[in-house]
Amino acid sequence: MSEFHDLYSGRLWSVMSWDQLTSFWARVGGAGWYLYAVGEELPAEPAPAETTVEFIRRIDALLRDDHRHDYCGIVYADNLDQPSFIKIYDPNNLGVSCGFSTNPPLPGWIMSRVRPEDLQPARPAPEGRRRWWRALFPG
Repeated sequence: MSEFHDLYSGRLWSVMSWDQLTSFWARVGGAGWYLYAVGEELPAEPAPAETTVEFIRRIDALLRDDHRHDYCGIVYADNLDQPSFIKIYDPNNLGVSCGFSTNPPLPGWIMSRVRPEDLQPARPAPEGRRRWWRALFPG
């Protein structure tokens, strides 16, 4: 198995509250992150720090706007204090993202310090999500 697979299938901790998410993003930092929208082209290298900061700003706004609950619970990390792997579930495609499921949904986005591998979704993301992602990486 690869390091990415070990991180992907390993134990992750949930960011439960919106206040916790705000604090969590402040600990993520900018440089050295591969940003991967599941179903899109795999990143060949880590994103520039400014792109990562912009992604965090946009994904935070999207999650708060689309996941209208008094808790977060859709962002998971290998370590909440010093993360190196983060799964972010799409609020519009949750299924059973926590607990036990024989076929859990794929996350919408992954932030990883190691190069991600193609997770091969069964179907492409909705076009609106694809446009949202591509707006982050114009050109």
